[in-house]
Amino acid sequence: MIKATPREQIEQLKLGTVDFIAESELLKKIEKSVATGKPLSVKFGADPTRPDLHIGHTVVLNKIRQFQDFGHHVNFLIGDFTAMIGDPTGKNETRPPLSPEEIETNAKTYAAQIFKVLDPEKTTIVYNSHWFSKLSPADFIRLSAQYTVARMLERDDFTKRFQSHTPIAIHEFLYPLCQGYDSVHLKSDVELGGTDQKFNLLVGRELQKAYGQADQQCVITVPILEGIDGVNKMSKSLDNYIAVVDSPKDMFGKTMRVSDQLMMRWYELLTDITPAQLAQLKTDLKEGKKHPRDTKVNLAKFLVKRFHGEAQAQAAEEEFNRMFVDKGLPDEIPLIEVFPTTEPVGICTLMTQVGLTETNSEARRLIQGKAVEMDQVKVQDDKLKLDLKSGMQFILKAGKRKFAKVVVK
Repeated sequence: MIKATPREQIEQLKLGTVDFIAESELLKKIEKSVATGKPLSVKFGADPTRPDLHIGHTVVLNKIRQFQDFGHHVNFLIGDFTAMIGDPTGKNETRPPLSPEEIETNAKTYAAQIFKVLDPEKTTIVYNSHWFSKLSPADFIRLSAQYTVARMLERDDFTKRFQSHTPIAIHEFLYPLCQGYDSVHLKSDVELGGTDQKFNLLVGRELQKAYGQADQQCVITVPILEGIDGVNKMSKSLDNYIAVVDSPKDMFGKTMRVSDQLMMRWYELLTDITPAQLAQLKTDLKEGKKHPRDTKVNLAKFLVKRFHGEAQAQAAEEEFNRMFVDKGLPDEIPLIEVFPTTEPVGICTLMTQVGLTETNSEARRLIQGKAVEMDQVKVQDDKLKLDLKSGMQFILKAGKRKFAKVVVK
């Protein structure tokens, strides 16, 4: 445990955050914790919408780990009940709920994954179905009575949908209420989340007050990590993420595909780099003292080392160099996913399907001109047929500059 005064804890916890509500309240909570020896109860929740957590989650998990390093306790809440509602945050349409079977399957994987970042001795895993399954219809009516429709419509995504006449289902209003009630049940001192969760986290504060709890939770938000596409937030539903359980090879390769601009954002949010070091790195890149590719390699190695260890990080770099650098392939190759087929697919058809050529005739001409390679072996036969089976992956090259990494999934 790191020995630090309450003020030192506050200053460290504030780094890299967006919202910090309210600093004076949290300082008093920490002072009381230090005086009594009782750790704060820190809450973070994740709905098991997919079977794996992604590195975007680690932005907030890193901050939660700081609380643990100061001696506080974390309730990691798996939202197996709220996942049946479907978090409407940021959605422009009603999110389809998951089946109980899907939720159960996904939730089983979370416990092991969070301990790649969190301290298991200072973490309790809780499931919100344990208390929601015991609430009566009358309890839910009381919960619903704590908030008005007008207050719900203050949420940005609900406002946009209402103004655009996009349907909002009644059960979607229950989501922030249920998330807030989790805080009531757990008597949370602090709740953390991404900036997109601010409304829901504040509902938790208000519900604690409505249910008679003397002290309400403090709210801390952290920036949202953009996904591999560099446009949307990293999301399991958008499939633009790196899972914490991805293989070292995949984790390294996916990181090497991000843009140089996004690379710096990832450095800021995912590594232990200080603000001064980040500023110096940006200067060195601008002045040409450091090469973007080498900087990206260091980022990829950092992530692989964190989740798989030093040896795996080194091996992933060596394999990447063998596959791409030593063979003259570019660092960033578009990844194209295709479905398995029951019948073999012609090479010309496939090239057009993945966007390497405009037409099958163009693909045929390139093959006849010996300008097409598959995994760096020239394709000689324009009538070649491929049996695409799940799990296959290979690199197609058309001409001198067009590449596609084809993954059968």
